[in-house]
Amino acid sequence: MAAAGELTLLEKWLVLQGGHKYSVQGKQQVPVLQTNNGLSLTGLTTIAAHLVKQANKEYLLGYTTEEKAIVQQWLEYRVTRVDGPCGKEEVRTLLKNLNSYLEGKVYLTGYNFTLADVLLYYGLHYFIVDLTVQEKEKYLNMSCWFCHIQHYPGIRQHLSHVIFIKNRLYANAH
Repeated sequence: MAAAGELTLLEKWLVLQGGHKYSVQGKQQVPVLQTNNGLSLTGLTTIAAHLVKQANKEYLLGYTTEEKAIVQQWLEYRVTRVDGPCGKEEVRTLLKNLNSYLEGKVYLTGYNFTLADVLLYYGLHYFIVDLTVQEKEKYLNMSCWFCHIQHYPGIRQHLSHVIFIKNRLYANAH
């Protein structure tokens, strides 16, 4: 999904009025937001953080200094790794790394839902929707996280629902 589309989803989820208009620049289709006071904001994470602050939901950027740093880390990961050129092998590596990281965690920062969870969910949806049941089971921690995020109120919106099997079908999927 294009970043401008994701920002529109984020805007709806944050219940922001006004319906911002996004343009894109460059070959990589980097989103640009023209603010009401004439300034231009460029980049998915910059605009997303601006929208979160505009909605007075700054807790989505993290509570503690450490949590804020983790959110920034995952937002950067989203733009540099998930949005980069991804072949089948790169996607497997991405999912494997995310699966390892999420072991023992509910959300990317541990136990608090943040903007990083939202944007990583939007960025990964395109890849996850095409995984087989066996592939989803191979990345069990990531699949649990993804399923949890897609059921978070208002997040999924028009994106297709990804089915996850509750009972394991493949004994040695790990």
